Amino acid sequence: MKPPLALLAALVVVVACSDEQVSQPESASAERIVSLAPSITELVYTVGAGEQLVGVSAWSDYPREVLDLPVVGDAFTVDQEQLVLARPDLLLVWESGTPAHVVDELRQVGYEVVRIRTRDLDDVAEALLQIGRLTGHTLQAEIAATDYRDQLQTLQSRYQSLPPVRVFYQVAARPLYTVNNEHYISELISVCGGDNIFKDLSELAPTVDVEAVVDRDPEVMLASTDAGDDAFVEWQRWPDMTANRLGNLFLLPADEIGRATTRLIVAGNAMCMALQQARNNRASEAQE
Repeated sequence: MKPPLALLAALVVVVACSDEQVSQPESASAERIVSLAPSITELVYTVGAGEQLVGVSAWSDYPREVLDLPVVGDAFTVDQEQLVLARPDLLLVWESGTPAHVVDELRQVGYEVVRIRTRDLDDVAEALLQIGRLTGHTLQAEIAATDYRDQLQTLQSRYQSLPPVRVFYQVAARPLYTVNNEHYISELISVCGGDNIFKDLSELAPTVDVEAVVDRDPEVMLASTDAGDDAFVEWQRWPDMTANRLGNLFLLPADEIGRATTRLIVAGNAMCMALQQARNNRASEAQE
């Protein structure tokens, strides 16, 4: 299990790191790859290049084969000794998550480093294609990217035009974090026909006041299963808030919603079903 605030930590890193774009060479077919993000590790396996991985970051646990690989670092640091032992010819790092100074240091000692962007929903498809080119698995990457995009389109076609519902997504309760309209979680909310009540905020992962949530009166409250069964306990102090009154409090699968991989389709299905239940609950109240 990863720590309950793993997604929060990742979001904070996104906010703290530079968005500067740096052009990098892309090797046609790297044979020994190190991934410095669990989501990237998963994408490498998705394109069929798992056997080329020789090192991964902490909290990489999917698919299960990855548990046999050496851990060479985490979102903030790299174990240089483990990296030397791994002898990689390519390092894949999370563009918005791996600190810029870590990337610079790795390049300075001679490693080829490629940044992978996974900030919005379509970035996942583009990341698959990029990793496919880098690893010599172009065809499988194209198939995976097309399938992912098709499934997203299916969800969007089914749910986006339905009556909207106001949604609050709780990344963490203390401090209280959410996401703005630029984050892929907010995009999923939109795909499912929801309206993120904090989409207008400027930060990708802003802190918000309890009073602001109550004032915007969400019809639905969402969090990941990492938050535990008591994720919404403190909100019971406001029984008249619409989400509480209608019982629209839903937990989404943590790994699937917390990692920008093709498993976002699983999270999207769960989210869309939750928002549809919220519509049904709203309609039932209106008929009483």
